[in-house]
Amino acid sequence: MLVNPVSLYKKAYGGLSKGTWLLSLVMLINRSGTMVVPFMTMYLTQRYGVSIEKAGLVMSLFGLGAIVGSLTGGKLVDTIGYYSVQMSALIMGGCMFIILGQLRSYGSICGGTFILAILNESFRPANTVAIAHYSKEENRTRSYSLNRMAINLGWAAGGALGGFIASFNYHLLFWVDGATNLTAAVLLYITLSPTRNSETERKKKHQEVIDHSVYRDKTYLYFIILVFLFAMCFFQLFTTIPVFFKEDFHLSVFFIGLVMALNGLIIAFLEMIIIFSLEGRRPALKYISVGVILVSIAFLLLNIPSNFQLLAILSMLTLTFGEIMAMPFMNAYWIGRTLQSNRGQYAALYSVAWATAQTIGPYAGSLVAGHLGYKTLWWVSSSICVIVAFFYSKLHSRSIIHFNPV
Repeated sequence: MLVNPVSLYKKAYGGLSKGTWLLSLVMLINRSGTMVVPFMTMYLTQRYGVSIEKAGLVMSLFGLGAIVGSLTGGKLVDTIGYYSVQMSALIMGGCMFIILGQLRSYGSICGGTFILAILNESFRPANTVAIAHYSKEENRTRSYSLNRMAINLGWAAGGALGGFIASFNYHLLFWVDGATNLTAAVLLYITLSPTRNSETERKKKHQEVIDHSVYRDKTYLYFIILVFLFAMCFFQLFTTIPVFFKEDFHLSVFFIGLVMALNGLIIAFLEMIIIFSLEGRRPALKYISVGVILVSIAFLLLNIPSNFQLLAILSMLTLTFGEIMAMPFMNAYWIGRTLQSNRGQYAALYSVAWATAQTIGPYAGSLVAGHLGYKTLWWVSSSICVIVAFFYSKLHSRSIIHFNPV
């Protein structure tokens, strides 16, 4: 029986709140300027001639700042609310992108990158809590997927445009990234400020704090460790893989940008449909395991001696479908373990897991690539993903009983 694609898309996108759509539009504009982070390693190695190890250290400093930003953002959400945290992060982060582009010495770039990450990444936990607020329980997973779609559609546009801009002017990347942050802040104010939108939560001055600590949920902490290990491998996509494409595959910067954009385009147009078709059929952890295995295969493909352009595309396709299978259901899993009173804690810890991986993963990957070669790095990354997939499948038996703190 043939499925009407128009009807399928309507069902996949139907029932989401206006606030969810507006928040995703803000995210789309913000992420359409995502150019500095994916091209930072090439910016440092190509523009300033620093080693891959030093470039990896800069990206690790970004990850360290992201940890601080995530913890700070999560804390501020409980005191001033998710809207104020998002506005502050967009405005200050946008300004810092522009400032970073004016820095020239390696030391100042390291410091500027760290500060940028603190400001910019405090947005994540606030945004996660906001999505939960604007969504209903029955469509929460799709609401998060819509937000991911906006992120990846913006990533696709930013990757393609960023590759074009970087091919003749790396410094312009910082201006564009900063401008999109500030534009997103203006749109957030116009559409979702508490004074203009009744759906937006007004932070109460006095709220009862209920201690349902995330640290009592041992299964979730185990899950977070696996998220961290997977993310360490996944972040090679933004750091060592582009440099590998340039140095070993000898691909042009413009073509690398197109390959990176392919990831975002596929996610933007297919993820919601795939999730709508798969959600509820099997446990989330089963889908996560399959996705992580696909990412493992993507790394292995990079070691095949063949047509380099074809391998780059094929590896990116495999990695992308692995991401589609894994990440939305990671969100579904941790959201399903939360209560309204502790959702910020779970969101912050989930963000910290990714931020910690962003701190360690790029530098560790650059060290392996610099001393042992890219081929070894891909073997190591693939092996870690296989191990993580195995333990995700084992974690399912521990997750049958829903955590409900008292």
